[in-house]
Amino acid sequence: MIRRGVKCAVLGSVFLGNPVAAQEVLQSAFHDVQVVTVADGLEVPWSLAWLPEGEMLITERPGRLRVVRNGALLPDPVQGLPEVFAEGQGGLFEVVPHPDFAYNRLLYLSFARPKDHGSTTAVIRGRFENDRLTQVEDVFEARSKGRGHYGGRLAWHPDGYLFVSVGERMARPAGDLMAHPAQDLSNHHGVTVRLFDDGRVPDDNPFVGQDGALPEIWSYGHRNPQGLVVHPETGELWLDEHGPQGGDELNLVQPGLNYGWPVTGYGVNYGSGSAIHAGTRGEDMESPVHFWVPSIATSGLMFYTGNRFPRWQGDFFAGGLAGQQLARLTPSVDRPGQIEREETLAHGIGRVRDVRQGPDGYIYLAIERRGRPGRVVRLEPVPRN
Repeated sequence: MIRRGVKCAVLGSVFLGNPVAAQEVLQSAFHDVQVVTVADGLEVPWSLAWLPEGEMLITERPGRLRVVRNGALLPDPVQGLPEVFAEGQGGLFEVVPHPDFAYNRLLYLSFARPKDHGSTTAVIRGRFENDRLTQVEDVFEARSKGRGHYGGRLAWHPDGYLFVSVGERMARPAGDLMAHPAQDLSNHHGVTVRLFDDGRVPDDNPFVGQDGALPEIWSYGHRNPQGLVVHPETGELWLDEHGPQGGDELNLVQPGLNYGWPVTGYGVNYGSGSAIHAGTRGEDMESPVHFWVPSIATSGLMFYTGNRFPRWQGDFFAGGLAGQQLARLTPSVDRPGQIEREETLAHGIGRVRDVRQGPDGYIYLAIERRGRPGRVVRLEPVPRN
């Protein structure tokens, strides 16, 4: 069942103290939050991760992996990264450590790889030692082509599987919508894939052994998944994805299911507002748990489990590029699989590329600011008046 969440509030920033050293304070329904800069001077920061030793890793889309150590951003990027196609929407995307990083030192990176006079979504892994990546090897390369919409999000399942999102590469819907590449299992347009940590395909993937289907595919019919998270308690895979003009979606992803793009959806063509979809529902196609009209241009997705914000425990957080915002989504207790309410925590904070819970229980944002250097900030609770 589709249930569109209600936006409880649109809340801006209040500035306190000396204007030169002003702190940003966001007011919300349950917690007031101070915005503290952790790292500045970044170029399109895209993804955040932490290592067991406490170091923070930040990807910059032009192709750099940066390290924050002892509270300071190191001046030099990590060496040994592969060549990145850093044009248009292409670049370096996600970084995640292996679940056993403390023993094997493996980092996983997704990025746009140059290929056949174009580019595609790829994932590599390598050993991170002495601020350098060595023994780099391929984990996955998408069978796709196009101008953008790479996806490129990564998420680990507690059982050790690696999920990867791949966008539909901006393939235009036209004519027979069922003939669109995102409805074709012989390519990786608009899919999630499920792999072992070395890139092998699990035998119980839903399309293993099916003629004409790529065995890596876990789900299909997506547009451009820009947030990917495994629920820490249930093991469910959730993603948010960009709609066109309107129709961003939050989806509970299940194996073998079709999420409808471009046959079903809630958006329209850019500019003209003309119809794209055959409807909002389709036979044998999944409907979103939550959708946004107008779009917020969803990005990183997180499920909060920390104790710094006790009244936010169990909520989803989704970054937004449009409106430069952060959305908090509260799942329904009475109706599992539905969103009960939505609150917008910030407007104009910058284009939120990623949202993560740090090992300290605070919430961290990777923020792109057009015309200004990007930054990483930490949200900390402040006492309410």
